[in-house]
Amino acid sequence: MTDVTNQQHTREAQMGDYFALMKPRVMQLVVFTALVGLLVAPVSVNPFIAFVAVLCIAVGAGASGALNMWWDADIDAIMKRTVNRPIPSGAVQPGEALGIGVTLSVFAVVLLFLATNALAAGLLAFTIFFYAVIYSMWLKRSTPQNIVIGGAAGAFPPMIGWAVATGSVSLESVLMFALIFMWTPPHFWALALFVKSDYGDAGVPMLTETHGRDVTRKHILAYCLPLVAVAFGLGFTSIGGPFYLLVAVVLNVWFLRGCYAIWTRTDADSEADKHAVERRTFVVSIYYLFGHFGALLVEALLRTYGLTQWAGW
Repeated sequence: MTDVTNQQHTREAQMGDYFALMKPRVMQLVVFTALVGLLVAPVSVNPFIAFVAVLCIAVGAGASGALNMWWDADIDAIMKRTVNRPIPSGAVQPGEALGIGVTLSVFAVVLLFLATNALAAGLLAFTIFFYAVIYSMWLKRSTPQNIVIGGAAGAFPPMIGWAVATGSVSLESVLMFALIFMWTPPHFWALALFVKSDYGDAGVPMLTETHGRDVTRKHILAYCLPLVAVAFGLGFTSIGGPFYLLVAVVLNVWFLRGCYAIWTRTDADSEADKHAVERRTFVVSIYYLFGHFGALLVEALLRTYGLTQWAGW
C-alpha cells in the first residue's frame, strides 16, 4: 500500500461515503447467503437472536470492506471502476477507514459470540481476517490465483449462518461454502475480461493480465464444470429437494452456456460486440448465485409446511 495518509479531503464526507466504505453491494450477498444458511438449518433460532446474528455478519462484512478499501486506496485511485470510492475521491481519510474497519470487526465478533456461540464468532473473525489480510494484503497483489483462494472469504457467510443455528459444521454447510467458492472465479474472471486494462494499470496480477484472455476463458469453463457438480450435489442433501433441483437445472444450463460461449470466443469477437457475451455472462452469474440460495430457502419453507411430500421427497 502506498502512503496516502496525507491525502487531503477534496469534499466533505457524507453518511453515504462511510456507508460506501462497507461495500453495500457485496454486503447484500453476504447477508442473503448467511440468512439462508441460518434458515435452512435443522435447528430453529429465536427470531431476535437470528436478527442479531445476521446484523453481526453484515457488520463484519462491512468491516472487511472498510479494511479492504483502506489497504487498496492506492490501486483504487488508479482503476477506473474504483476511482470514485470514498478514499481515492478524497471524501474519507485512510485512517478513518482503518478505524471504522477495526472497530466494526471487534463489535461484530464479540456481539456474535455473546448472542450465539464460539464457532459462529470464530468463523466470522476468520472471515474478516481472511479477506482483509490473506486476500487483500497478500494474495490480491501476489498471485493470479488471488480470486480463486480469496473467494473463500465470500463463501463463509452461509457456513456462519448454519453455525449460528446448529453450533456445528456439516456436509450441507460445506457444500453451500463450496458453491460460492467455485462460483467466484468464473464470476470475477468474466468481469476481468471486459474491464480491460484496469487490473494491469494497477499492478494487480489478475489472470487476464498474467496469462492472457485466452487462458482466462479456458479457466472460466474449467471452473464452471465442477461448480455444476457442487450445485447438483447440494440438491441431494437434507436441504435440497425437487424445487431446488428444478431451479438448478435452469440456472446451470444458463450459466454453462454463457461460460462455453466465452470459451469459444477470441479477443476480436469480444471487441467486435463490445464484450456483450462476457457482460451478459457476468450478469447471469449474479442471478445464478441468488437463484440457488433462493431455491434453498423455498425448499426450507416447503418442508416447514409439509409441502414436499407431493414429490415423494
